[in-house]
Amino acid sequence: MSAVVCGKRPSSIFGDELIPSSSSPPSPPHHHHPSKRARCSSARRREALLHHLLPLFPDMDPQLLERVLEASGDDLDSAIKSLTELRLESAEAILSATVGESENGLSAALKLSAEGTVSNGHSGVVTEHAPATDNDQTNNHSTEWVELFVREMTSSSDIDDARARASRALEAFEKSIMDRVGAEAVHNLHRENVMLKEQLSIILRENAVLKRGVAIQHERQKEFDVRTQEADSLKQLVLQYQEQLKTLEINNYALRVHLKQAQQNNSMPGRFPPDVF
Repeated sequence: MSAVVCGKRPSSIFGDELIPSSSSPPSPPHHHHPSKRARCSSARRREALLHHLLPLFPDMDPQLLERVLEASGDDLDSAIKSLTELRLESAEAILSATVGESENGLSAALKLSAEGTVSNGHSGVVTEHAPATDNDQTNNHSTEWVELFVREMTSSSDIDDARARASRALEAFEKSIMDRVGAEAVHNLHRENVMLKEQLSIILRENAVLKRGVAIQHERQKEFDVRTQEADSLKQLVLQYQEQLKTLEINNYALRVHLKQAQQNNSMPGRFPPDVF
């Protein structure tokens, strides 16, 4: 963790080890306002946290990351949690939109299939665009229904009988169309269901990976906080040792001065003769 040290450079022997090198020129020896120093420290901390979030959320806008970080009060854990929830909400919205588009496409396909096979409004005349998987089957199916209508009409004895026969034939024709369209709808719905399940499984796997990443990042952040506290404690100890060293240097200087004065005031310089004792 880099430390920002403002003010005068210390003159002790530990000064070069405590102050990290910086590319900016040294500040003039004047006192900085505490609020300005706090803003500087807060801006650098937010920039460091933003660089920390960019690898975790590479697909998100850096401005969005900065706004979320600012809204969380520069709390890294809270920002990661908010961004994770935002990503999950976005994934759920995409999944819902995909399901809606699939349902709309299925409804349109059913409508077109029904319009291609329903009678055009003239008695005994049927369009030849019935839904089928093969052109030959479509032609055979249309021919059978045409023959059925012709046979019913030729077998009728009067207008009322012809109307009843046509009504029964149309009901059978409608039932056949609904059966075929229903089978295709079930098939398309099953296919869409399989695709949605695959997409959901992919999203769940990504969510699990993201949760593991968040848990790992949380553990790393806890370790980082512990090491930061240890570094702050060591810095406090270094400052205490500097003060003690300065005090010892002053005491040592005072002792040397007293010793020099005592030697100058001594009437018998040098060693005492052995016979004195």
